[in-house]
Amino acid sequence: MQRLLIFMVVLVSLVLSGCTTMSGDTPAQKRQSVLNMKNEVLTELFKLKPDTRTQVSSAPGYAVFSNVNVNIIFASFGGGYGVAKNNATGKQTYMKMGEVGLGLGAGVKDFRAVFVFHTKEAYNRFIEHGWSFGGQADAAAKASDKGGAVGGEAVIDNVTVYQLTQSGLALQATLKGTKYWLDGELN
Repeated sequence: MQRLLIFMVVLVSLVLSGCTTMSGDTPAQKRQSVLNMKNEVLTELFKLKPDTRTQVSSAPGYAVFSNVNVNIIFASFGGGYGVAKNNATGKQTYMKMGEVGLGLGAGVKDFRAVFVFHTKEAYNRFIEHGWSFGGQADAAAKASDKGGAVGGEAVIDNVTVYQLTQSGLALQATLKGTKYWLDGELN
């Protein structure tokens, strides 16, 4: 049993490290990779929900993250990277994220999240503290543009969160905690 647990931890680590890395060797190349991801995700969101374009541009700030989540029976692990933008100053803050959860689930899911901060305080709180706790229930069976996923949108504490599933096969119901923090290399 202990060997199986060690094997699963190593497998999860390899999957997450392979899926959540940005391209590039230098900090400038990595920053550009994150900005490219942000632009692609926003383009997709605006295509799916045209009214979000105004919501994002008129908000005090927003953030876009790329995340991979792995569910193994009773445990869920995830990791990723992203960028938060202060619309008033134009400043980009590069961030990383990690999550762990408990609940029923199985599968791997690659998704993007867009956070729209409706107050300056909500944006600052996210940049300075970055914690998020919550529950999640979803189903995804998607590869590229084939298949479907149920994710959605949530409004919590002056923040609207949109989730877009890129690919994966997952069925999960978890209670999880997520930590967002500043990327020391890219800021």
